[in-house]
Amino acid sequence: MSSWLKYVIAFASAFALMLAVRTLAVSIHGVTGDGLAPLYQSGDRLLINRCSYGLRIEGNGLLPYSRLMRQPVKKGDIVAFNAPKGFPNGICIARCKAVPGDTIRSKEGTMIVPGLKTCAQADYYWLEAINEQNPLDSRYMGFIHEQDIIGRVVTVLYNRNNTFLP
Repeated sequence: MSSWLKYVIAFASAFALMLAVRTLAVSIHGVTGDGLAPLYQSGDRLLINRCSYGLRIEGNGLLPYSRLMRQPVKKGDIVAFNAPKGFPNGICIARCKAVPGDTIRSKEGTMIVPGLKTCAQADYYWLEAINEQNPLDSRYMGFIHEQDIIGRVVTVLYNRNNTFLP
């Protein structure tokens, strides 16, 4: 085998491995808006653990949606999720306030557990941003299905001041 071919194979293998990790294990998403201020600011780049609630398998019409080694979302987790149908497309970030089996009610913009509405249906979560004026959370979109949850936010990789964090 010629010497240049070894380098091409090594590069192609590394590229394929990087794509697999990026697609299945972790991803990086930018924060736009101030829904989780002061915790996360607009411009921050967040590392999302896509396997935190199990390996997500989206069949895209070929297979049914499922998660291998499924773990439940816990109250207090900050999660990334896809906006449900009927809302602007994109990735949203919010804190889990209620899990299946909890009941909730909203009183002047604050969430109280227990209450009136129910998350009792399996696989539905109540996710709220810290900023009450944020239109991209459960106060406006309703309950978020587990299938829309991408993963848990791990850390800020790159902050709004254009500096890398340790």
